[in-house]
Amino acid sequence: MFSKKMIMIVGAIVLIAVNIIILSVNSQDRTPSTRTGQVALFLISPFQEFASNSIQSVQNIWRNYFDLVNVSQKNDSLVKTLKLANEKNNSLRELELSHSRLQSLLEFKSDLKRQVAAAAVVGKDPSPWLKTVIIDKGTGEGVQRGMPVVTPDGVAGLVIDASTGYAKVLLITDQNSAVDALTQSSRARGIVKGDFSGELRLDHVLRRHDITEGDIIISSGLDGAFPKGLRIGYVHEVIKPNSGIFQEVSVTPYVDFEKLEEVLVIVDPPEPVKFSEP
Repeated sequence: MFSKKMIMIVGAIVLIAVNIIILSVNSQDRTPSTRTGQVALFLISPFQEFASNSIQSVQNIWRNYFDLVNVSQKNDSLVKTLKLANEKNNSLRELELSHSRLQSLLEFKSDLKRQVAAAAVVGKDPSPWLKTVIIDKGTGEGVQRGMPVVTPDGVAGLVIDASTGYAKVLLITDQNSAVDALTQSSRARGIVKGDFSGELRLDHVLRRHDITEGDIIISSGLDGAFPKGLRIGYVHEVIKPNSGIFQEVSVTPYVDFEKLEEVLVIVDPPEPVKFSEP
């Protein structure tokens, strides 16, 4: 079975061939046109016009098709160029943000006046119960267990394990963490501990101490791990129970642990506590 399209194409070819033959015969006949020639011309002309229009339509279709193919190829090329430009722009943006964070670390390092090792956070414990991260510095760079980890925003955690090129850091938001701390204004002392909520608590603070929301909590330096005066967080709630000797103090950490990317490990030994002679 032949399709309608195929029949039309074959018919057009036959008409064109017949037309060419008739025109060739007429061109060889130099005598004036006869009645028969006029009738043939009358009969052939519509088919010739149809054939010419068909050929023109086919040419236009092919021309438009190639134009569309060319436009499609140019569009694909432009899309690819735009994608590469966006990727390059994103890479430059990441470099800019990384440079800004590293600049803050360098400025903080200068203010800290301690020997430190800069490290990047390369892993995070997937468990919701453990608040630990992996950094890309280890014993090869002087990082040892028990060393404090800080950021320009404040205290981040403590190294609990170290290998040649990596170390594990226990964040202060972990329930097993403990940092000896002071309220910066009243100098009330307590122990900052982590909570399941990601917040902090200042435990063992006596009821007699005056603590208010917004008070800054700093490291006391008495635990032998963190230098004195580093920011930990700020008080966001104080509850004084009707009974007992301690008050409940909730603390929001200054460090945003969800966005922690670079840290400083204080690698020099802590300064010894000096006692005055009697």
